[in-house]
Amino acid sequence: MSTVLERFLRYVQIDTQSDPSSSSFPSTAKQLKLSSLLVEELKAIGLGDACLDENGYVYATIPATSSKPNVPVLCFCSHVDTSPDVSGKDVKPLVHRQWDGSDIVLPDDGSQVLRKSELHDLDKQIGNDIVTASGTTLLGADNKAGVAEIMTAAAFLVAHPEIPHGTVKILFTPDEEVGRGTEKVDLERLGAQFAYTVDGEAVGTMEDETFSADGAQIIIHGVSTHPGYAFRKLENALKIAGDILAALPKAELSPETTQEREGFIHPVSFSGIQEKATIDFILRDFTTDGLLHKQQVLRGIMESVMAQYPGSSAELLVQEQYRNMKEVLDRYPQVVENALEAMKRAGLDPIRRSIRGGTDGSRLSFMGLPCANIFAGEHAFHSKLEWVSVQDMEMAVKVIVNLCEIWENKA
Repeated sequence: MSTVLERFLRYVQIDTQSDPSSSSFPSTAKQLKLSSLLVEELKAIGLGDACLDENGYVYATIPATSSKPNVPVLCFCSHVDTSPDVSGKDVKPLVHRQWDGSDIVLPDDGSQVLRKSELHDLDKQIGNDIVTASGTTLLGADNKAGVAEIMTAAAFLVAHPEIPHGTVKILFTPDEEVGRGTEKVDLERLGAQFAYTVDGEAVGTMEDETFSADGAQIIIHGVSTHPGYAFRKLENALKIAGDILAALPKAELSPETTQEREGFIHPVSFSGIQEKATIDFILRDFTTDGLLHKQQVLRGIMESVMAQYPGSSAELLVQEQYRNMKEVLDRYPQVVENALEAMKRAGLDPIRRSIRGGTDGSRLSFMGLPCANIFAGEHAFHSKLEWVSVQDMEMAVKVIVNLCEIWENKA
């Protein structure tokens, strides 16, 4: 039976980077290479219904071993794609055995150095086996660590039918990193009642709360004329957009000045010509009221700037992206309680956290599948310094198995 490390090293060498500019689904065909391999491996361990659907989702079922008729059907979910922020091509994973705490210099780019004084939680890994990339790519622990952990737990459960559990569903999604991970998931086909994404950071963490998120766009219609004859006529949309950007709060309400439960207004793209310009924003807060406040702040800035340009106009468009999954999970406290107990049974001191971001679990929860997020051990994701420890991945496998037993015990 493959270990979680063997699976992980195999998976990260497959380039599965998603593409936010693509209109296809999945956004890149190369994601299907890993998804197809996962189907083969799931069938090899005995899950005969494993399949890859036309949209790039992998579905599989671990049959129940319990005779109880009312054990809830669980789902464990991870995403196969990696971030567009850093190359995922030709990843060369390196295992630093029994790390002694010294700086880890990545060999293909000596400027990339993992230091325990700089990277969150790295100082807790002395003596463990650390996996990194070689310095020119990301590693892909986000979220191939979760994929490897679910696969290893599935193989363990199949090999140990004496462990009582209900029906367990496996779901691997594409395109999570570009915000489309649940866009075409078939929940009826999946047939689960509760779920866990395995896509968290530090060992022992369990996240039941995410940001609520909106996308916003300001479209500016300026007054265009020949620049040689523009005196008191031209109102350049590019300059108007620049004024709006310059008027955004700097000491608050921005990612670089907020932390913990503070939300923000964040411009992510800007394009245009002198006649028309567009600014795209993301709005983030843990409450819907907080999002509405940020919309009002942004609208106030837009209107204040536009008052200086009487010949021009602007419009603010807002689109809902996802909502805080805690709104759903609070109605199903057993999802969180069982996750915390599973970690305690594994010898961990659970850490309950909020995510300053979102997961597939956010959307799944509001689609009708209550879903919390448990740790995969991934760290410094979306960067060349990404790392994971073998021991943390092994612990995640134990927690997944424990969860299956706990839900059966309590049925």
